[in-house]
Amino acid sequence: MLRSLLWKQLLRLKPLLPLRETQWAKLELLKTLVQRDMEARYKGSILGNLWPLLNQLAQLLIYTYVFSIVLRVKLSLKGMPADNSFVFGLWLFAGLLPWLAFSGGLMQSSGAVVSQPNLVKKVVFPLSLLPLVPVFSTFLESTFGLMALITFVVFVSNALHPTLLLLPLVWIPQLLITAGLGYLMASLTVFIRDIPQTLGVILNLWFYATPLIYPPEMIPEPFQQWVLWLNPLAAISEMYRDIILLGEITHWGEWGVATCLSLLIFGLGFWCYQKLRPAFADVI
Repeated sequence: MLRSLLWKQLLRLKPLLPLRETQWAKLELLKTLVQRDMEARYKGSILGNLWPLLNQLAQLLIYTYVFSIVLRVKLSLKGMPADNSFVFGLWLFAGLLPWLAFSGGLMQSSGAVVSQPNLVKKVVFPLSLLPLVPVFSTFLESTFGLMALITFVVFVSNALHPTLLLLPLVWIPQLLITAGLGYLMASLTVFIRDIPQTLGVILNLWFYATPLIYPPEMIPEPFQQWVLWLNPLAAISEMYRDIILLGEITHWGEWGVATCLSLLIFGLGFWCYQKLRPAFADVI
């Protein structure tokens, strides 16, 4: 339902977007591939596409139990009850949502080319779409958790912040950096099959270097600004918390830098993919 709604909204903008018919055809093909990918993930299961929601709800409850009830971590947020043990779980999950979409999409896109040798050898198939399929599939799955998070926030704080309308602005750098690194990793994996394993190690280090499970204030003062300004995922996660939990934006500058860095990474990743693409069929 969400996929259909987003596509209908995009079609309404068709007269305003400077895209050729061939580009619209690629978008239609990308939509079909993403839909098939999401259906294939849970094919034959009884709950189907409800599994992403259940998995993310389970993570929310587990993190809340461990940090708020077992470790008794308290967090004071504007507009949220100070004595509610559920608040830290919501804060934690708000920061983890973009990371889960980013890391999941990146890991899956790294093998997008080598896992489709038949499509790679077809001359007419637009290979530039392959790394984008898992990126958008994982992103759409994360929206289930996003809806659950917003519901819990409304339940706890009795408020629905109008800043939620700004979420698309945060999705721009999130999708750009995921797609850019996805292009880079997908192209390199064709020639170096150790890339997915290496990427897993890098993502583990990146996870703990990003203030996702701890507040940015816990980072030593000399490094705090470097992390927030030069780590796009740190800025994106803080924007999620601003928009969903606080209802006010306090990280516009970090968002601007993250968007510029993400755009640069996307350009470099896509350029590398295009340069190496002619050799894909020979190597695979």
